[in-house]
Amino acid sequence: MSSQSDPQPPLREPDLPRTAKVRPKALRTGFTTGACSAAAARAAAELLVTGRLPATVDIGFPDGKRRRFPVDSGSAEPPTAVVVKDAGDDPDVTHGARLTVSLAPREDGEVVLHGGEGVGTVTKPGLGLEVGGPAINPVPRQMIIDSVREVLGERGADVTITVPGGEKMAYKTTNRRLGIFGGISILGTTGIVRPFSTASWRSSVEQAVSVLAAQQGQVAVLSTGGRTERVAMRLLPDEPEVAFIEVGDFTGAAVRQAVEHGLDEIVFVGMIGKLTKLASGVVMTHYTRSKVDTGLLGRLTAEFGGSEQDVAEVSEAATARRAYEVWQRGDYFSACAHRLCELVAAVLERFSEECGRRLRARVAMVDFEGEHVVAATEARWVTWQSR
Repeated sequence: MSSQSDPQPPLREPDLPRTAKVRPKALRTGFTTGACSAAAARAAAELLVTGRLPATVDIGFPDGKRRRFPVDSGSAEPPTAVVVKDAGDDPDVTHGARLTVSLAPREDGEVVLHGGEGVGTVTKPGLGLEVGGPAINPVPRQMIIDSVREVLGERGADVTITVPGGEKMAYKTTNRRLGIFGGISILGTTGIVRPFSTASWRSSVEQAVSVLAAQQGQVAVLSTGGRTERVAMRLLPDEPEVAFIEVGDFTGAAVRQAVEHGLDEIVFVGMIGKLTKLASGVVMTHYTRSKVDTGLLGRLTAEFGGSEQDVAEVSEAATARRAYEVWQRGDYFSACAHRLCELVAAVLERFSEECGRRLRARVAMVDFEGEHVVAATEARWVTWQSR
């Protein structure tokens, strides 16, 4: 680690900008798989009671409002209705999915939910759902039950949700890593899909750490994206797949969850830009809330023998990548990059301590091609040497 005399940057975890939580009205909101399932369930219930498939249905949402959905199609035996998911302007893998719900009467007055084809099955604890049951989260589960109850009253029903093509869709999600197999999850805490919802990523990061803890994992291996995650998996082949978590901008959220769940260690694998932000004490690195501190990189350049010209060029660089390129042309690349990894580890350990308990942190820097570890707090991890 860096010496005790090194100045410690203030720790900052800025909130998401308002426009990352709810984008401007020019971007259209959509509906979650949970809301669409609830609408299909209501339509199927109306078909069961009246013998007619409604053209539209309206259902209640957690915010107390009611919203209307078009019913795409249905059939009478058993009473079945289809609502097509409209995710608005969100790049959602389930946009266009045909949420299909069938009902069968029950004599005991209960409304029981079942996952059919294309709906995932929970195989691991840590999601707050019954292992062996369908991957239908609590809020959409209640929305579906409420929608059926509004039509059936005290009468019971078996409610089966299917999603044609759902198993194929699920391969583009993190479901398998979370222990959900066979299809998509029926999700949504508000019923509304906010376009480009950065907040949903933070929630998925926190959930992933919870699942890791439920599997008795002790090491959370954090990366910023697909390329860095692949490198992380090569570095730590003995860690279970569930340990590898793409945190994006939400390193702080992951560390906080790791502390709360009693994990022992954080490994962070990233490229120079995110590492520089973390080394500066910023643990929520959304581009609108943090900038790369090239002044810090300039100080490292000076510390390890860079020329005045190099120091000036790095300090004034528009991007961390430019600093990386300047380092590469000198003979001090490895020293600067290694110290940057040390600074990041120190920040992560200090942040975890502020969250309640100090975790061990190890850090690796990956090249821009996502092929090599160019510096790390563990020398044995480095797979590329500067000239």
